[in-house]
Amino acid sequence: MVQEYQKKRATIVTACFLIQAVGVGTYVSFGVLFNPLIEEFNWSRGAISGASSLALFLSGLLAVLIGRLNDIYGPKKLMGIAALFFGMGLMLMSQVDELWQLYLFYGIVFGIGLSGVDIIALTTTARWFSRSRGIMTGIVKVGTGAGQFIIPFLTGMLIAAFGWRVTNVVLGLAGLIILSLLAKLLRKEPEDGGVREADTVPQKSRRDSQEPELTGLGSLLFKDAIRSTSLWIICGVNLLLVFTLMIILVHLVPHANDLGHSSLQSAGLLSTIGAVSMLGRFVSGITIDKTGSRFVMVVCYFVLISALLWLQIAQDLWALYLFAAVYGVAHGGFFTAISPIVAETFGTASHGAIFGVVIFSGTTGGALGPIVAGLMFDTLGRYTEIFWIIVALSVIGLFLITLLQPINKANRAVC
Repeated sequence: MVQEYQKKRATIVTACFLIQAVGVGTYVSFGVLFNPLIEEFNWSRGAISGASSLALFLSGLLAVLIGRLNDIYGPKKLMGIAALFFGMGLMLMSQVDELWQLYLFYGIVFGIGLSGVDIIALTTTARWFSRSRGIMTGIVKVGTGAGQFIIPFLTGMLIAAFGWRVTNVVLGLAGLIILSLLAKLLRKEPEDGGVREADTVPQKSRRDSQEPELTGLGSLLFKDAIRSTSLWIICGVNLLLVFTLMIILVHLVPHANDLGHSSLQSAGLLSTIGAVSMLGRFVSGITIDKTGSRFVMVVCYFVLISALLWLQIAQDLWALYLFAAVYGVAHGGFFTAISPIVAETFGTASHGAIFGVVIFSGTTGGALGPIVAGLMFDTLGRYTEIFWIIVALSVIGLFLITLLQPINKANRAVC
């Protein structure tokens, strides 16, 4: 019985790892498409960024709904539907000839598919693990790093060999098939409705000693969480954070091109971020189980601010790769901590709905960031000012996260 249960848990983690790798890795690869689209259509960076931003915004908006549906119906069918839109959006990208088609196929159709990637994978992981939630979330988010490492580099090679249109067909077909197969492996939660950790390796942690994570009794209801200051602090932090991170992911490659580096060398920056972020995600996951997510967020902010300050003077290729490596540590840590910090604060009974709101705040910032950066570049012809703005926003985010206090267990509603 225990062996069968452990096998199911391993299957869940593996499936969620691969969902993150394919979903986020493919989305991040959009930055590699900038130069081919500019060369063929002469569109501005602001206009191209808008399609990526629309996809991210729509995915966050729908995450609120998908989170609630996932709480009720479970992840299998939802992930299957998301896979269809994900693949079709990319394959339709091969037919783009007008700007409105880029927004329709990538911004809307692909954006609908993208909406299930984070909320389904991370909520499912949170439900299946309690004591080891941090490390398991870290392992799942290592999948994101693996995808960011492999897929942008693969996309660059495919574009060089076959062009951007064929590349989108290949990515879309592969995404559709892989995500559809992974959807069949997902289960909402253990059959007994709770997270059984007795059969895992015992370990003492901050949460074990102070307050165990609860999946039902003691979790805060969504209607109560939405009125809490803690939720809106987390949302504010996530909005500013993803605003910053998406500017880097979308505009770092064009920035490197502007400095005279080749498209393949520039695409390698995204791969470096992905590779190093795997270490950040794994170490953060371990640390979360010992110290909690708030501490990890604070440390990651210090690393992020240091990296962004270095970016102000980085010109040579080695300097940009050094930025990517340091930034990748913080990037991985942030995205690993955000789901556990919601579970630590509110419990997991309504995790899907609450986390959906947090994701929406992040994708709103992430949607605005690349557009703002693109428009500022189109106006000023450089990224200097926007890079200083995101340094300031990171300092504000660091201040906000220090204000976050866990909600007292006594104030949690009984489900």
